[in-house]
Amino acid sequence: MNTLTPQDLIRKAYAAFNARDILTILTTLHPQVRWVRAWEGDYATGHDEVRAYWQRQWQEIDPHVVPTSFREQSDGRLEVTVQQVVKDQQGAVVFEGVVTHLITPRDGLLGQMDIGR
Repeated sequence: MNTLTPQDLIRKAYAAFNARDILTILTTLHPQVRWVRAWEGDYATGHDEVRAYWQRQWQEIDPHVVPTSFREQSDGRLEVTVQQVVKDQQGAVVFEGVVTHLITPRDGLLGQMDIGR
């Protein structure tokens, strides 16, 4: 049973994402996770699809995402404000700014991620 808070799980997942440590990221995700494929559209579902999505993404762009604040929603989701910097493979900044991620906890793990409006 996972003893980390959802906020700690998110911090762990995003730090591992920034380090390109897929194995650690997967320890924070529910086996049937649904992760929005913002870069491609639709969702990656389950560990294998999420892994494949990020591997494709990292071949094209170099994203770095740091959570800066958390706010619990009335429906149980966590609104996570992140500072995001995305570079192309040559190091040029493609996007830099604040983005909202909506994380749905599931069974003590991260169950779904959506992009906020």
